Amino acid sequence: MSNIVAVVGRPNVGKSTFFNRLIKRREAIVDAVSGVTRDRHYGKTDWNGKEFSLIDTGGYVVGSDDIFEAEIDKQVELAIDEADAIVFMVDVETGVTGMDEDVAQLLRKVKKPVFLVVNKVDNNKRLEDAVEFYSLGLGDYFAIASINGSGTGDLLDAIVEALPEKEEVEEDQLPRFAVVGRPNAGKSSFINALIGEDRYIVTDIAGTTRDSIDTKYNRFGFEFNLVDTAGIRRKTKVKDDLEFYSVMRSVRAIEHSDVCLVMLDANRGFDGQVQNIFWLAERNRKGIVILVNKWDLVEKNTKTAKEFEQHIRNEIAPFTDVPIVFISVLNKQRIFKAIETAVEVYNNRTKRIKTSVLNEALLPIIEHQPPPANKGKFVKIKYIMQLPTPQPQFAFFCNLPQYVKEPYKRFLENKLREQFDFNGVPVSVYMRKK
Repeated sequence: MSNIVAVVGRPNVGKSTFFNRLIKRREAIVDAVSGVTRDRHYGKTDWNGKEFSLIDTGGYVVGSDDIFEAEIDKQVELAIDEADAIVFMVDVETGVTGMDEDVAQLLRKVKKPVFLVVNKVDNNKRLEDAVEFYSLGLGDYFAIASINGSGTGDLLDAIVEALPEKEEVEEDQLPRFAVVGRPNAGKSSFINALIGEDRYIVTDIAGTTRDSIDTKYNRFGFEFNLVDTAGIRRKTKVKDDLEFYSVMRSVRAIEHSDVCLVMLDANRGFDGQVQNIFWLAERNRKGIVILVNKWDLVEKNTKTAKEFEQHIRNEIAPFTDVPIVFISVLNKQRIFKAIETAVEVYNNRTKRIKTSVLNEALLPIIEHQPPPANKGKFVKIKYIMQLPTPQPQFAFFCNLPQYVKEPYKRFLENKLREQFDFNGVPVSVYMRKK
């Protein structure tokens, strides 16, 4: 399990810019209008080989400043409860505000590592201005400019230094399947239908499932743990603090699972929220099955399912080798097919391929289509092996690894998929020096 680092602070101090910089993907819309963080804000990043999840709490705050006053306290309290370390961001341009003082008061009591970060410090004058933040009583601060990244290195060094070592929890070795998706997609009903008993309260009110719940499942010779996660949903709907909590839990459930069943409501389609969840599972290198629920309610013509499936594949490119199962939980249509598919994906994810078999299958293909020459230098791939990791990772040993570009790595990944069936599983390809 990776550590969680929460970023807290008033609106517009630059939390999203900082977050984007670390996640290396422009996942948040960054805009100078207060509170435009429209979407869930989580991602994975690593520094000095230590991986952690980053959560930008700004994405969870509703409405105007007066509501914000009460909300930010809840956000900070939740971050204090759930996160392993807290980054408290303030803005050198505005100086210390009343709201900053409120947050500081909450954070002074905390036993966890708290990092006071003064943002927008991009010249010497501002470096001098930053001194006033000592008044918050949180000790030393880090002066950074998240827009260009200056100062972020030292901050990250300090964060990973302070993160607790996570003990590997001894668990039963059963595969874990997490059912994830936005609220009301039918996750709890799906699990009830599988288990054949109303284990969870299923209602039409979004967000009944507040926490992820595990169920041991044993039928048809499959045995595994099913994890039902709280629905992850958009900020505009976040009315109570439990919501933010459940998002953090969903992040943990994904990180903690082997296969994610990403469930969506056919009527809503594969929207941005579901895509976020999909990419979160992909970035965590989990097995993935996409379940399109409520398919019985969709008006159909002969091509509907094909078109729907094609649309999803276009959205998830280049990782399109993912099973998509159309189900109706209400009519119990294809729900066991969904589980069989998840088991196949789990088997694909844990598959080990002998080195001799790998080399016999792939070296002739590589010889036939070697990496393009770069600056007159030819890359020769001599040898391939699968790395001893929980998910499929392959090392290709060659003379000039630095000259092998992304498109060729993708070509190698596709050949691996053609030869060895990694349906539903992210595959990593590394070039190593022979």
